[in-house]
Amino acid sequence: MPIRLTIFSLIEQIAAEQKIKIQPLRDELLLSESGLDSLCFAILVARLEDKLGYDPFATSGDISFPVTLGDFVGFYENASH
Repeated sequence: MPIRLTIFSLIEQIAAEQKIKIQPLRDELLLSESGLDSLCFAILVARLEDKLGYDPFATSGDISFPVTLGDFVGFYENASH
C-alpha cells in the first residue's frame, strides 16, 4: 500500500478508536486543525514505524516538523528513500 494511503487509513482508524471527529483528509489540512491530539499523533507515529519499519522523526538530525498533512506524508515518503 502506498505510504499516503497507509497514513490516511491509520489516521481514520485511530480517530475511530479514540472517538474523535476529524476534518476531511487533504494535503492542505493543517495538522493542528485536523482534530487529532498529541496522543493520536504519538499512536500514529508508533503504528507507522511498525508498518513501514522506520521513524523519520528518530533518524533525522535536523528536521523541520510538518505543518500540513501533505508535509507529513512527504516527510515519510522522503524518508523511505
